[in-house]
Amino acid sequence: MLIAFNKPYGVLAQFTDRSDPPRRTLAEFGLPPGVYAAGRLDLDSEGLLLLSDEGALVHRLADPRHKQPKTYWVQVEGEPGAAQLARLREGVMLNDGPTRPAGARRIDPPALWPRDPPVRFRKRVADAWLELVLREGRNRQVRRMTAAVGLPTLRLVRMAIGGIALDGLAPGAWRECDPRHAVR
Repeated sequence: MLIAFNKPYGVLAQFTDRSDPPRRTLAEFGLPPGVYAAGRLDLDSEGLLLLSDEGALVHRLADPRHKQPKTYWVQVEGEPGAAQLARLREGVMLNDGPTRPAGARRIDPPALWPRDPPVRFRKRVADAWLELVLREGRNRQVRRMTAAVGLPTLRLVRMAIGGIALDGLAPGAWRECDPRHAVR
């Protein structure tokens, strides 16, 4: 079984939390028993999280050696220039080494659900939306890449993994998917 879940902002991508006070987890969303996340999505990120009860499928989806493309829509602070987008496309140097080349382009502000809490609006600071497509999955990679080129991330939404996309799935909602579409 493969589940596509739209993880809301502020929810851990796991079923339990030992912190005090406990944070929101996947346990509150009525997901089928026995599934677990194929990869990570940070507490302050939103969007597509794949879950499965098949260990081999989880491994194939999460292992960076299989290079599943992951598509993100990223609201950044600042006005992206051609040089910044070129650096993202070529790969940027992070403290743990260079990133692989990525797809990077500016997009119009997407029609997304409101975030709770909303992104802080600053009248004197421009913001823009980018689409990034990565084939690796380092810790907080998108945020670190955009910061490295001078465009701090304000909002981060994962839209697709491999051949599976959110396709209108509301935050906190999930649906079963055909596993053959997950791996490209």
